[in-house]
Amino acid sequence: METLKNLFAVPELRKRILFTFGLLAVYRIGSHIPTPGVNTAAVEQFAQSAANTMFGLYDMFSGKNLSQMTIFALGVMPYISASIILQLLTVVWPYLERLSKEGELGRRKITQYTRYGTILLSVVQAYGIAIFLERSTGVQGGLPLVYNPGWGFEFMAVLTLTTGSVFVMWLGEQITERGIGNGMSLLIYAGIVVGFPRGILSTLAQLQTGDIGLLTLVALIALMIAVIGGIVFMERGQRRVTVQYARRMVGRRMYGGASTHIPLKVNTGGVMPVIFSSSILAFPYTISKMGTPGGWLDRMGANLSPGYPLYTLLDVVLIIFFAYFYTAIIFNPDDVAENMRKYGGFVPGIRPGKRTAEHIDSILARITLVGALYLVVVAQLPTFLTNGFKVAGIPFIGERLDAVLPQFITQGMHVQFFFGGTSLLIIVGVAMDTVQQIESQLIMRHYDGFMKKTRIRGRRG
Repeated sequence: METLKNLFAVPELRKRILFTFGLLAVYRIGSHIPTPGVNTAAVEQFAQSAANTMFGLYDMFSGKNLSQMTIFALGVMPYISASIILQLLTVVWPYLERLSKEGELGRRKITQYTRYGTILLSVVQAYGIAIFLERSTGVQGGLPLVYNPGWGFEFMAVLTLTTGSVFVMWLGEQITERGIGNGMSLLIYAGIVVGFPRGILSTLAQLQTGDIGLLTLVALIALMIAVIGGIVFMERGQRRVTVQYARRMVGRRMYGGASTHIPLKVNTGGVMPVIFSSSILAFPYTISKMGTPGGWLDRMGANLSPGYPLYTLLDVVLIIFFAYFYTAIIFNPDDVAENMRKYGGFVPGIRPGKRTAEHIDSILARITLVGALYLVVVAQLPTFLTNGFKVAGIPFIGERLDAVLPQFITQGMHVQFFFGGTSLLIIVGVAMDTVQQIESQLIMRHYDGFMKKTRIRGRRG
């Protein structure tokens, strides 16, 4: 309670928090305004059958706006995609690399390019969604997804969805600049958290009907608490590399001689490896639905759905690969070693320069493997609980598994697990980052107040 009182005791911090809540409320209001010309009831029916496709993945990041086809249906995905593309281009395009090293002016330029990329991707994705809705029908009764197909609907859909995406981008930037926390992450966070009450009520309904037992529910809650605790522990985990700075004489003064450290996070890539892996694996499953029922495309899609060995194997491999790939993009040991050498820093027992870069790279490779395996466990655990372990097209293996392994492994726990590994990582990560920013704001305000009192007393003395 004392901490909550402190949040609203500081006027500037209070304004930032209320401003953040106000823009999040605007975002949720827009999530109830449908796109003109769309049969929202038929789209929701279709979304239930497409939960494991790319449609389901984008729907999660849009806060269920895509399944309801609201004006914010595209959500933050175009901005995230544009940001990732710019990050990748920074590594291979010398012009962007120079901009990234020019300080505030360079960052503003890159931000402007990201905005242009967001608009371009929004137009392309909005047009693709409009064409997809026109050519598809609902799941039940062949309900049309669009009332009046044609160029008029396509133009209106592109204009509405692109404007909504740009407005969401503006909301995120305003929260980052004038509120608390990272705006885009908080918008995703709000979209996921808003589904919690519905999921809790659904689970309680399953408990009342006897679909799940009380002991199973208690075990699930205990497991959830343990998983959240493990995520917090791993997200805060870091390997500290000691750095010593040599003493230097500048005029009559002695500089340097201090000892510090380089914090290397265990999970440097955050949730991005899981997002990349899920995006790639969703493509084959989505394409398989275009084939004839029972054909080879349909069988491929069945084996590439969550819970099956091929999907699990590919997911594990891709998460580990992208954990190393994304870490290599955002952290360059050569640059760190060169900056240390310029300022007279060195790792005890390691020669400056190339040897230091190799030493940091070897440490980063080991801890990244630990972080990648942690992401694999978190990403696969909800799928394991809800879908179990299944083998498509090999009946005798499935029968043996049913006879040997417990039922919850082969058939799942039959519990509506209302948030999966990716969303769980986002929720915990965003919450930790926001709390840290609030704590830093409180510490800074207390420090400023102390210094002001000291100056006043000095003048009076």
